[in-house]
Amino acid sequence: MGNTIEGATGTWEYVIGLEVHAQIISNSKLFSGASTEFGSEPNSQVSPVDAGMPGMLPVINLTCIEQAVKTGLAINGTINLMSVFDRKNYFYPDLPQGYQISQFKQPVVTGGHIDIELEDGTKKRIGVERLHVEQDAGKSLHDQDPNASYVDLNRSGVGLMEIVSDPDMRSPEEAAAYVRKLRTIVRYAGTCDGNMQEGSMRVDANVSVRKAGEEFGTRCEIKNLNSVRFMQRAIEFEASRQIDVLESGGTIDQQTRLFDVAKNETRSMRSKEEAHDYRYFPDPDLLPLRIEQAWVDDIAAGMPELPDAKMARFMEEFGLSAYDADVLVAEHENAHFYERVAEGRDKKLAANWVISELFGQLNKAGKTVEDSPVSAEALGELIDLITDDTISGRIAKDVFAEMFETGKAAGVIVEEKGLKQVTDTGAIEAVIDEVMAREAEKLAEYRGGKDKLFGYFVGQVMKASGGKANPKAVNELLKTKLQG
Repeated sequence: MGNTIEGATGTWEYVIGLEVHAQIISNSKLFSGASTEFGSEPNSQVSPVDAGMPGMLPVINLTCIEQAVKTGLAINGTINLMSVFDRKNYFYPDLPQGYQISQFKQPVVTGGHIDIELEDGTKKRIGVERLHVEQDAGKSLHDQDPNASYVDLNRSGVGLMEIVSDPDMRSPEEAAAYVRKLRTIVRYAGTCDGNMQEGSMRVDANVSVRKAGEEFGTRCEIKNLNSVRFMQRAIEFEASRQIDVLESGGTIDQQTRLFDVAKNETRSMRSKEEAHDYRYFPDPDLLPLRIEQAWVDDIAAGMPELPDAKMARFMEEFGLSAYDADVLVAEHENAHFYERVAEGRDKKLAANWVISELFGQLNKAGKTVEDSPVSAEALGELIDLITDDTISGRIAKDVFAEMFETGKAAGVIVEEKGLKQVTDTGAIEAVIDEVMAREAEKLAEYRGGKDKLFGYFVGQVMKASGGKANPKAVNELLKTKLQG
């Protein structure tokens, strides 16, 4: 999936900007006290404000503003001490007021950037234009009845952060990396759970194409993409569609489109609205929002360590590779689990076990670290048994597999199965003597100059000891014994 597309008239370039709608983590809605809990009975979490009842006055939920400020700081934005809530007027069956309370000219955050890393190791900085706070609409349900659509207003009035990027992305891969990185950042900051399946993070993709070096073309917006994979497919299709239109002599109309997952195509919903179509004006029920710098400073002082800083620390302090550090910090829970395993232990060894063994088994089982049958403490105990030569690394893998299956502690499994490593040199020498006697032919070849057979003898001794002989001791004793 490259940065360019070959058309009949030459090479075209993607131009992509994303608007990410991130649902704010807070117990109540942006302008009412109704609950934001997901999955409740339809229309069971709707206050008169959310239902657009006449005369109802919105009251700003300060927690939602604090979460927006945290996110703004996390994406390197400027926090505006004065911002204004506007009415964005449009009709939709699940928008009971007939307008959405949003922010237009004076958002709470302006500017910022997010650094992404692509699969080939290339790094790129994507600019952020703004972050504004707005209320969500309800949800229209078209599959409940063959003759009617239903409206669920539970989501109506839930606080959203709309994070608008600059048109800096030049491939579907860059767009995917940006969304994943932003999702990681808001999860670390604790401001949005990033759950795209539940709709708490949705993406609108603005896509246009141009010949390299030319002005930006006319863009089309693809609405409500709820998975990174679907977003990539939608961008690819839309760019190809626009190229086909342009190369056949047509022009691109600015419009809003939907992505049909089953048909793998975008199709037109409506012509794209401009700001004046929404007749924005300051909401008369809400005063301008004024916040103090001291409050912002307090929020900044309490910010958690964010993914880029954590990755740098893992590499500098723990000596991890960029790849290992990146894998570990991708999810906040994974990084926390690893740090608990690594505390007081060899950091690289701990990283190897968490990434290769634990993540490998979790992926197979379709589990996350939160429901891992092996706790950080239990994995740490297993690593301790390797470090103090109680068991070998090879035996440890078998022990770990049983820990994952049964939930038993490493020490218990080692005792039950008699897996303790043999470090007694006398016992190891006896096994070596037995192997040498059995392999007289190979021994003669080795002594005749076939040095490569040394590894064969190591394998045979380890096999004869059931994998329990200390590998270091086996190597040292074999060197002496094989010389004769």
